[in-house]
Amino acid sequence: MGQGRRKDFGEFTAKLEKHIEKLPDYAQRAQEKLQRYIPPSEQGSSPRPAPPSRPRPQMPQMPAMPKISQQLTSMAAGQIPVVADAKAKWARWNEPAAKLERRKRRASRALTFWILLTFLCGLFAVVAGTGLLKDGQADVLQAIAGGAFAVIFGTFGVKSGLRLRTLNRTVLPAAPATPPPLPPARSVAREPMERLAESEASLAELLRQLSQPTSLGTMPVSEIAVADARTTAAEAAQALRGLAGRIQAIERGRDAAPERERGALDAAIKQLREQLDDGLDGYGGLVAAAGHTVAASSDGMTSSKESLSDATDKLAGLAMALRELS
Repeated sequence: MGQGRRKDFGEFTAKLEKHIEKLPDYAQRAQEKLQRYIPPSEQGSSPRPAPPSRPRPQMPQMPAMPKISQQLTSMAAGQIPVVADAKAKWARWNEPAAKLERRKRRASRALTFWILLTFLCGLFAVVAGTGLLKDGQADVLQAIAGGAFAVIFGTFGVKSGLRLRTLNRTVLPAAPATPPPLPPARSVAREPMERLAESEASLAELLRQLSQPTSLGTMPVSEIAVADARTTAAEAAQALRGLAGRIQAIERGRDAAPERERGALDAAIKQLREQLDDGLDGYGGLVAAAGHTVAASSDGMTSSKESLSDATDKLAGLAMALRELS
């Protein structure tokens, strides 16, 4: 019996070694199958060559693997409709407003249920107390029991009513603004939009610091200047996102266009990317000016305050130009 097991294990080892020796061949076949699903324009300047005759070199097309893996990663990171639907439903289910509505519905149903039971028990107590049941002494006991149950159910009804009243008076806190989704990873607008999100977070914190009085009890800058900077920054960010959306639209058109038309579209995308970078530089100038103002607020310097106003004016003009482009 032991010899049979050793023999089976030896056969298994031999088969395993044979498959290990064929691993490069399996990898080559997998590479060829993957190349069939990649458009020729993304495989390189020339179409896919015919499979070489045996003996095959070991993985001759390995340099193309990063491009394939990048495309597969982008497909995996893409929004599958079913998954996106499920995520959206789950997010709507967990919203504070949706939770509050569900609590209101449960409290309303409970109130209706206890009121109905209270009414039925009270009616039973009245019927039993008037002697309509024709049972003598049993009628009195039934009337007492009906009245007791009516009081108990009525208490539950009052509690449910108070709970429903509290829920109706509940005021939900303002939901935090969710950041807009970033462009796909393969888009040239992805990196600028990541920089914009970081700059927005930095500017929001700096403007919050400028809205608070210093240790000397004075305001670093006027509230009008802070509000103007905040409004201008929001308009500029909206214009930059509009320009990024235009870039994404052109990228989608380029991917669907014939090969001879893609050069002109690539040039247009490059030009818009340069304009997007210029807009981000202007936004960064406002962030820098706000940082200098916060740093100089304790010394009572006015030069940094004036630079904040100048940066706000420059960004306002840049935002107007970007809105015309987008």
